Amino acid sequence: MIPRFHCPFPLAPGAQVDLPEAAAHHAMRVLRLKVGANLILFDGCGGEWLAQIVGAGGTVRVALREFADREAESPLAVTLVQALPAGDKMDWVVEKSVELGVAAIQPVAARRCVVKLTAERMARRVAHWNHIASAACEQCGRNRVPRVAPVLDLPQYLAEARGQNALCLLLAPEAGVSLRELARPAGPATVMVGPEGGWDEGEMRAAEAAGFRTLRLGPRVLRTETAGAAVLAALQAAWGDF
Repeated sequence: MIPRFHCPFPLAPGAQVDLPEAAAHHAMRVLRLKVGANLILFDGCGGEWLAQIVGAGGTVRVALREFADREAESPLAVTLVQALPAGDKMDWVVEKSVELGVAAIQPVAARRCVVKLTAERMARRVAHWNHIASAACEQCGRNRVPRVAPVLDLPQYLAEARGQNALCLLLAPEAGVSLRELARPAGPATVMVGPEGGWDEGEMRAAEAAGFRTLRLGPRVLRTETAGAAVLAALQAAWGDF
C-alpha cells in the first residue's frame, strides 16, 4: 500500500512541495522511504495526488504527478457532540469517529465532566485532537479531514443555531426511542454523547428544548468513549455507507 500523507496547504498540478515536518519525519525515519518512492498526498479539499520523492536533504521534496478525484465520505453527514471524557479517552473518540465517517466533532464541557483545564491547555488539546483526526484520515483513506472544533460549554453550544441538521439526537440509556423507530433524516444529523457521570436533568431538558430527541442504543449502558463509535456505526449501517 502506498503511504498517505496530509499536507495542510493547497496542492496544484505539476507542483513540487516540501512535506510538513511531521510527515517528512515519518516518511524518512519511520517508513524509511527513499528518493523515487511514491506517496499519496491530500490537502483536505477533496481528491488525492500521486506524488514521488525527488529530494531528501534538510527537507523532503516531492513532485505531484497525477490527481485522482477519489472520495471516501459518507452520504450521511454526522456531527458528534462529545462531552469531555477523563484522561486521554478523547484521543480514542476522535480517531475512531473519523474512521467511522464523522463529518465534524464538537467537544463540550458538561456539568459532570471531570476535566478542568486552563484555556491555554484546552487550546493545545484541541490542536492535538485535530492532528489525530488528520492522522486517522491518512490511515483510513479519507481525503477530507473532519474538524475538531474548540471546546464549548454545553449551554453555549445549545444556544447556537443547529443549521440545516435534520436530526438531533441525545444519547440517554433511559430514553424510550431506539434507532430502528426513527425515519431516515433528509439532511445532516447531530448526536450528543454525555460524560462519564451522564447528563444531569437540567442539561437534558435544555437539550430537548433546543430540539434534541433522546435515544437509547440498547439495554446496556455504554461508556462515554464507546457510545460515540457505537452510534456512528449504527447510523452508518442504517443510513450511511456500510
